[in-house]
Amino acid sequence: MISFILSLSILLWNKEPKGFSQIDPCEIYGKVYIEPNPRYAHFKVYEDESEAFADIIIFEEENSLYADQVGHWSFVDDRDFADVYIYFEKDRSLADFSVYYTDYESFAGCNR
Repeated sequence: MISFILSLSILLWNKEPKGFSQIDPCEIYGKVYIEPNPRYAHFKVYEDESEAFADIIIFEEENSLYADQVGHWSFVDDRDFADVYIYFEKDRSLADFSVYYTDYESFAGCNR
């Protein structure tokens, strides 16, 4: 009985979603929430200054309905409405992948 309660408490304590770290960053699109705590983020992202070195080129959509392709992200203010939670990492070596923002919709997508 004690081991059951201990196992259940460990499962409930760990709020990080399972399986997100295995998703290819090139498959991410939709509504994105900027998580202030890296422990609760699905991905740690580094914002690159160069398009050539970024893993994904991002076009920020104003309307979340248009964020339906790879590289098209719509940022939301409410965590509950997001598809993905990201944390902006300041150190590139600690990030899962890097992004670069473009002003042109046609340039958005995977850069790997």
